[in-house]
Amino acid sequence: MAEKKEKLFDQFPPVTTAEWREKVEADLKGAPFDKKLVWRTNEGFNVQPMYRAEDIENLSTTDSLPGEYPFVRGTRTDNDWLARQEIDAADPVAANAKALDVLGKGITSLGFRMKECDAATVASLLKDIDIAKVEINFTACPRHCEELCASIVKYVKDHGAADTFRGSIDFNPFKKALKHGKPFPGDIAQMAADMILVASDVKGLRLLGADSVMLSDAGAYIYQELGYALAWGAEWLTLLTDRGLSVDEAASRVKFNMGISSNYFMEIAKFRAARMLWAQIVELYKPASADACKMAVHAVTSRFNQTVYDAHVNLLRSQTECMSAALAGVDSITVTPFDAPYRTPDDFSERIARNQQFLLKEESHLDKVVDPAGGSYYVETLTVAIAKEAWKLFLEVEDKGGFLAAVNDGEVQRAVRATSDKRHTDVARRKEILLGTNQYPNINETAAAKI
Repeated sequence: MAEKKEKLFDQFPPVTTAEWREKVEADLKGAPFDKKLVWRTNEGFNVQPMYRAEDIENLSTTDSLPGEYPFVRGTRTDNDWLARQEIDAADPVAANAKALDVLGKGITSLGFRMKECDAATVASLLKDIDIAKVEINFTACPRHCEELCASIVKYVKDHGAADTFRGSIDFNPFKKALKHGKPFPGDIAQMAADMILVASDVKGLRLLGADSVMLSDAGAYIYQELGYALAWGAEWLTLLTDRGLSVDEAASRVKFNMGISSNYFMEIAKFRAARMLWAQIVELYKPASADACKMAVHAVTSRFNQTVYDAHVNLLRSQTECMSAALAGVDSITVTPFDAPYRTPDDFSERIARNQQFLLKEESHLDKVVDPAGGSYYVETLTVAIAKEAWKLFLEVEDKGGFLAAVNDGEVQRAVRATSDKRHTDVARRKEILLGTNQYPNINETAAAKI
């Protein structure tokens, strides 16, 4: 006789949302539900104290699987993200030695900050590194990126790794205007098109940066970072398709470098929304392959909330930030060392930063589960809500001529500066909590201890 299986909670009658609310209101003893328990986010929407299955019944975010368009659940069918470490390559020999050392300690992605970009420097920097297995990323002055591209492509081809190499050059001509209000003097579209032509045989080399991490570090709200990031990426597509390149060629060369704030669930939702919206934007350009719609995203833990006083609390912030990005399914992560605000990170702080990722991989096994937030009533609702607010901002930027026009006009800078000023004021008034600074501060610590 077959054993009868009883479903969990079958013996309990279903409870409606109205009944739950009635019980909560009774416990509140007359205090207004909306005022007491519903909170307004910086992103412009309300968050409820509870969510139920009915809240996601009509959401399209639950209709796809990981690896399927629109990639809200991830562009891959695994969650084995790359752990990245940044290295100053002013001395290429020393940088190479450091790279080989950290590769032996678990790092799977390298980020080199370049001064010289000639072929000899690249060869010295990459000596003995297995470029077929390690992701290599480069940051350099935009004026030197064409030379750097040619140097990397030559090295990769000389070592027979054109089909297996994976990496990026962060060509970011928008940086000068964003930071200093001075437009880039060169022909951005032509430089980008020339680099894509040079790298035509190295398909895994992404060339065009959309560095919204700059905006996040400057204090932008989550919806602002996402909206501007999408506009930034779309600007690359427009510039290059106007020059005659296909959207497949352009989109496959764009890499998003995004920040991660300490708003844990919001950040998980942000990256899920980012993939979904980017896929829809690329789809509008009619790509030949659905792969062109996949977003390549590197995540960096925030510098905006890092503190000089009680600096070890920065470890708590960066740990939850790293966890958000990992659960959201990003491609790679850099954990900013806890002492970055007041000195060049030393061997100890860099080792701790690496271990923060390894802790999530080796002990928490977050790399073994794809999109664990999928189907969560709360996260799915947040994903759609953030997507809506970011999409509104994206459309506003597009209506005003696109991201380049908004940057050159100073509109992006003014918006982020206003947000930053408000957030600093909110921290000062304890409306935004910064642990160790305006909540549970170490009042005995002195600045002299950090010199």
